[in-house]
Amino acid sequence: QVQLVESGGGLVQPGGSLGLSCAASGLSLDHYAVGWFRQAPGKEREGISCISAFDGSTYYADSVKGRFTISRDNAKNTVNLQMNSLKPEDPGVYYCATPPPGYLSDSCVDFRPESFGSWGQGTQVTVSS
Repeated sequence: QVQLVESGGGLVQPGGSLGLSCAASGLSLDHYAVGWFRQAPGKEREGISCISAFDGSTYYADSVKGRFTISRDNAKNTVNLQMNSLKPEDPGVYYCATPPPGYLSDSCVDFRPESFGSWGQGTQVTVSS
């Protein structure tokens, strides 16, 4: 069974930094695209970033470009999200996810949550002074 576990969330001041990690069991993340999503209270879950396993390309939502960085650590079977210059609009529950096995599962086809099949439990990020 595929299991994804997010870690690294917590409380951070505006302008601060936080690093999130997505650890996997049951699959090797280096064979799958991995997306990061966040969901704020009362809002839709939105795509934040994605990293392809096919060519290593990365994608970011406009709201986080230049501030967030996604990366892989294949030795640890993790995908990380480094968040810098955090803003009050960044808090929420952050999830990592992978597409279901099959065609184009190694590529970031789109940022729709419906395109991803395996999800972690989420980790809470709070931005407050």
